[in-house]
Amino acid sequence: MAKALTISTNYGVEQDELVVPVEKLSSQGVDVTVAAQSKDPIQTLVGDKDPGKVVQPTASLDEVDPGDYDVLIIPGGTLNADTLRQDDTALSIIRDFAGTGRPVAAICHGPWAVLEAGAVKGKSLTSYASLQTDIRNAGGSWSDESVVVDNTGGFTLITSRTPDDLRDFVGAISDAIEV
Repeated sequence: MAKALTISTNYGVEQDELVVPVEKLSSQGVDVTVAAQSKDPIQTLVGDKDPGKVVQPTASLDEVDPGDYDVLIIPGGTLNADTLRQDDTALSIIRDFAGTGRPVAAICHGPWAVLEAGAVKGKSLTSYASLQTDIRNAGGSWSDESVVVDNTGGFTLITSRTPDDLRDFVGAISDAIEV
């Protein structure tokens, strides 16, 4: 059984970018762990402003062993991604996946954390449009597509722009772990 690790903060993650991949992958038989900065409930947001669903994490970031998982998923939300990119444990998890050749999937503002982990140089990716300059400045190539899968550079990077792209995003994750 494939295992996925989703990382999040406890406040500010975009609701559907957290909930939809967890639900869809779980329904495909993937064992999904949601790890947050603490084991306190995660308050999701809709559109970065309106309160969304409250999600109970299954672990904290410092409790998970990245080596136990087949794919890493980083949902967006401006607050979520900006906080994750300043979290040493989150960055260590991202570097572990990229460094060992396992897929990293990030949507919306999620690529900010991948960028901060030093894993976008030479990669083709997409994101929320406002990140394109940051991605280019970090050595990545940005394009406006629903999903971009880059298998170069030793690991697969899967990226999407917004919640509107979730079908393609989850499909690419499923393909990467052969579910």
